[in-house]
Amino acid sequence: MIPGRVARLALVVSCAACVGTIDGSHGVVDSEQGVGGQGGGMLPGTPPPAGTSLVAGRAALRRLTENELRNTLKDLLGTDPGVDLDVWPEDARTPFDNDYTTQFGSRAVVEAAKSIAEKAAIRLLTDPAGRQRVVGCAPASPSDSACFKQFISRFGRRALRRPLATDEIDRYAAFIAHNTASGDFYTAVGMVVRAMLQDVELLYRIELGTPVPKETNLFRLNNFEVATRLSYLLWGSAPDDELLDVAARSGLASPAGVRSAAARLLGAKRARERVGRFHSLWLGYERSTLPGNLDAKMQVESAALIDRVVFDDKASWLEIFQRKESYVDDTLAAHYGMTRPNSTTPKWVPYGTTGRQGLLSHGTFLSVAAKFNDTSPTQRGKMIRERLLCQEIPLPDPSMMVNVDEPPKGDAMCKYDRYVAHRQGGCAACHSLMDPVGFGLENYDTAGKYRTTEPNLPACRIAGQGELVGVGTFRGPAELGNLLIKGGDLDRCAVMQMYRFASGRKELTEEDRSFVDLLTMGFRQKTNHFDELLLEYASQPAFGYRVIE
Repeated sequence: MIPGRVARLALVVSCAACVGTIDGSHGVVDSEQGVGGQGGGMLPGTPPPAGTSLVAGRAALRRLTENELRNTLKDLLGTDPGVDLDVWPEDARTPFDNDYTTQFGSRAVVEAAKSIAEKAAIRLLTDPAGRQRVVGCAPASPSDSACFKQFISRFGRRALRRPLATDEIDRYAAFIAHNTASGDFYTAVGMVVRAMLQDVELLYRIELGTPVPKETNLFRLNNFEVATRLSYLLWGSAPDDELLDVAARSGLASPAGVRSAAARLLGAKRARERVGRFHSLWLGYERSTLPGNLDAKMQVESAALIDRVVFDDKASWLEIFQRKESYVDDTLAAHYGMTRPNSTTPKWVPYGTTGRQGLLSHGTFLSVAAKFNDTSPTQRGKMIRERLLCQEIPLPDPSMMVNVDEPPKGDAMCKYDRYVAHRQGGCAACHSLMDPVGFGLENYDTAGKYRTTEPNLPACRIAGQGELVGVGTFRGPAELGNLLIKGGDLDRCAVMQMYRFASGRKELTEEDRSFVDLLTMGFRQKTNHFDELLLEYASQPAFGYRVIE
């Protein structure tokens, strides 16, 4: 790490995250003002209409997740770092992996960054074609300072997500002196790569912005900071050259400019991957416990459904829970009891009379929330309530020992009878919201396969009757999906979960929730198109601001 980085990190850490509002009646600066030159300080939004109040993003110091760091390094260096990232601190799932309130600075982060940078530099320098692509020019000699500075400027802009100042380039350029002893131009290249891959501006998303006149806590982000927000939201990686060029031209200085850039990003394959990952984190199937071959097929199935609804058909997002066909091969069709497509590659096959419909029928989803090596009606019901309806179920008293690694004891043999205690006394208030939902999915095991009796208990027939209290009764995933849509909270929860993912925090304030209500209104007006939701969120004036306390 070159001199000054430690001081910069201390400065950034002092910019504690907080939340506030933009009030259209005061405190918004003119879009013609800017700082820093190179188009980076232009206002990335316009004043909201008078009398409106929008939530500005928290100015969190957000560390890249393992997935984001992997994507960033692949884009920078052209190769996947593979197991090199195993040393990166594990990301907590809340359910998303980017919740900055769970991230803490430590020596482990520093040591991990050093190890990752060292291995990445060695890999790059031993790949002539790869290093030529990264350097971008052919050195005339080991002391070719022009080529070296060109590389520093080009690579630095991508790595740090902004143009480097002249003095920064000069500091890095001093590394070329080491080429004299080695006689190798790439000695200094390796040093620059190692340094930049450990830079706090690469490892963290740092948002400073410039103060808004007459406001003590409101800051507007510059174009490059907005580009970074946008790219990590929609791609899970650093901005590409085209987006950085737009930022340099102050092309993100208005909601229309941000929306245009977002539309381009959404047209790329990696946007599909990002939206698919959002759903897999949200619904808990990103980390599967299924056998490898079966899991791979089911992950493809779920990703294909989301791609088709959101991007290919541009249909209502609610169609994810209503589609009457799925993307399966012969193996997966047989597993689900569907008509086989006579193909070893997936095809779209109707569910027919199987009682299946949409994502709730997928093995990915049904594999989540298992307990004691079997399905758990309580855990499945809790997942539906909390993840799909955004209803918080209070945690049980720790003294109740509900999570010991063994099933409930007693004389009852069948699961429904063993759960009788849940329907009595103080337990009933919470379990009445969860268990009836889970029992409606009991005909489907932890791999999504249909069954009529409990495992190894042929005398225990599964009724499969469920209830979403306050909405209606159901049997199986198809009817549950319809009830969730009928209840009217599913789309609002989707917006809330998107906002949590975008902002990098689970806990929301009342102001956040008001903003979610505003986005939900627009989502419904746009007939629940998820790509439009992302565009609307990114092109809100608030997207380009942060506040501090």
